[in-house]
Amino acid sequence: MARSSMLRAVDSINGEKKMKLNMKDNNTIFIRMTMTTTTTMTLEKQHQRRGLWREETERGSKQEEEDEDEDDDDDLMVSKLGEDIVMKIMEKLDARSLARSLLVSRSWFSLASSDSLWSPLCKQLWIGKAHIPRWSKVPGLSKLACFSRAVIDSKRTRIMRDDLWDHSWEFHFTEAAPDYWKNLDPYWGGVGPPMHRYFHPDGSQTADPEDKVWGGHECAYTIVTGYADGKVRRNYVRINRWPHLNVSRRDDWGWEMSNVIFAYSSVPDADKEGGTGPLF
Repeated sequence: MARSSMLRAVDSINGEKKMKLNMKDNNTIFIRMTMTTTTTMTLEKQHQRRGLWREETERGSKQEEEDEDEDDDDDLMVSKLGEDIVMKIMEKLDARSLARSLLVSRSWFSLASSDSLWSPLCKQLWIGKAHIPRWSKVPGLSKLACFSRAVIDSKRTRIMRDDLWDHSWEFHFTEAAPDYWKNLDPYWGGVGPPMHRYFHPDGSQTADPEDKVWGGHECAYTIVTGYADGKVRRNYVRINRWPHLNVSRRDDWGWEMSNVIFAYSSVPDADKEGGTGPLF
């Protein structure tokens, strides 16, 4: 009896060991299957990504080839007509059309950016303008750059200290000013030249010696600029404790400043050597 019990106990232990071994083998098989499946999925994703990359690369290559073909066609047209003929055609274009032709191809850019084309356009642009921006007069600039910078500056509405210093300013009282001041103002009396004011880099302001209104008193100015969200929201000039001067730009690129009592207007000086205004 004791022997049979011992045999049964041994068989039971051996059975448990076999079950554990089988479970271990099954776990090993499952882990291997999982790793194999994961590896397969990873490889498939890599192949898909490589396929997409190849498609994008091929698409980009085709686009580059098409662009190169278009450039070749445009260059071929220039070579067939000859640069002299193309230049004659470009001379008839306005500034906007000529600027667009810069984007056609490399050979077109080389021709369309020529100083011989943009020099007369600059002169045409500056006709009738009160001021010519200083940064379009920088020595060594191409005429295309001069034209572009002049157009950009003409859209600027924020007045700078250089704008005040560089120009003489006509001054007159507004209709709301007291009659005593208006009677001394040639603008209202119609007798004599207009009054002038001059702004200086040290922050002072002066007038002509014979100015009857000036009176020789000290005068200082400041420019106030307010920003919001990275953009200029307010820009005005204050002189002493007078109401601040609102700033505006004329169509001829000149400046106007005014409040309820008096007004300033920049005197045209387009012939000033080196241009005027800030050098950005």
